[in-house]
Amino acid sequence: MDIRQYLDSTYLKTPEQAGLSISENTEVVKQFIREAITEHFKLIMIRPDMVSLAKEMILEAGSKLLIGTVIDFPLGQSALEVKLAEAEKAIAHGADDLDFVCNYKAFKDGQTNLVKDEVLHGTALGLAANKTVKWIIEVAALDNYEIVRLSALIKNVIVKNFKEDQYGSVFVKSSTGFYKTENNLPNGATIPTITMMIENASPLPVKAAGGVRTFDEAAAMIRLGVKRIGTSSAKAISEGGVSESGY
Repeated sequence: MDIRQYLDSTYLKTPEQAGLSISENTEVVKQFIREAITEHFKLIMIRPDMVSLAKEMILEAGSKLLIGTVIDFPLGQSALEVKLAEAEKAIAHGADDLDFVCNYKAFKDGQTNLVKDEVLHGTALGLAANKTVKWIIEVAALDNYEIVRLSALIKNVIVKNFKEDQYGSVFVKSSTGFYKTENNLPNGATIPTITMMIENASPLPVKAAGGVRTFDEAAAMIRLGVKRIGTSSAKAISEGGVSESGY
C-alpha cells in the first residue's frame, strides 16, 4: 500500500514551542515543504503565516502538493468573525485546505447553536472558494458520548445545508495534536475514537490526526475508512519506520 496520498505532512510548532528562533523555525518549515514535494505527499499542513512561503516553493517546484493550514488553532474558542477572517486571509495567501478547530468547549458547555453556526458559516466560506474544510473536534477533550454527538452535529449541519456532491470536501478531524492529557493518555487518533467518528460522521470523510506513529497504524486507519492522516513524521511512516513525534 502506497499511503503517501493519504498523508498530510504536518509542522505546526511556533518558534517558542520548538525552542528555536524565528529564522530557525522557518528553515524547519522549508525542510518539511521540500520533503513533502519530493515524497509526493498529499498535503503540507502548516501555520497560516507560512502559507505564502509554501505557495511560492510549490510553484517554483512545479509540484501538485496541496497546502493546508489551521484556523483558530489550537483552542478554537475565538468568535466566529475571527475564525472567518483568519480563513479568508489563508485563502487569499493560497491555502487549499482549511482545518478549523471546532469550539469543542462551547459544545461541552451545551452551546450547540454556537457550534452549528460556526460549522455552517466556516464551511460555506471554504466551499465557496472551492477549498476543502475540516473540523477538528479534539477527541481527547471529549468523552465517547460527546465524540459521537459532535461528529453527528457536524454531519447534520452539512447534510442539511449543502449539496451531496460537496460532502466529500468537508471532513471531521480527530485532533490538534496539542491537547495536554493527564497521565500521558492518548491525545489523538485511536481505533475506537476513529471508529466512532466514521460511524457518526458518514457520509462526511474523516481525518485521523495525532498519535498515528507507524505504517501499520496508518494502514489500519485507512482500512477503517479514513481519507486523510495527519502526521509530523510522514516520511518515516511511509517508509515503514516509526514516528518519534506525538503527532
